[in-house]
Amino acid sequence: MTFEIEGNLHKKYDTESKSSSFQTREFVISTEGTYPQYVKFQLTQDKCGLLDTFIEGEKIKVSFDLRGREWQGKYFTNLNAWKIEKAASVSQGFQTASADPPIPPVFDESNDFGTGGLPADFDDLPF
Repeated sequence: MTFEIEGNLHKKYDTESKSSSFQTREFVISTEGTYPQYVKFQLTQDKCGLLDTFIEGEKIKVSFDLRGREWQGKYFTNLNAWKIEKAASVSQGFQTASADPPIPPVFDESNDFGTGGLPADFDDLPF
């Protein structure tokens, strides 16, 4: 399962070697809203370096998989991050949207459809 979440990089930890061939790195993001959440993620192996270019407090977008396993009758859940990128700011989204050309109307006054630019038999019901 693949999920995405945006938030502020709250805390990043150093890479830990679990064995000679396996390493992990954890980090925490905080979500915005009335009740902010602190969510811990894990990077593994070659993905541990993804966090190096980000600083605490920076707004990021994390793509992750939800992982679960059983060990000796206990169950564990892990949020396995595999992609981290800077979150798009709201103002950039508005600039991009305003640069798009306007969409022409489907019906306009110049059509031969009667008053209001709509066909005389126009019915918006799907049946």
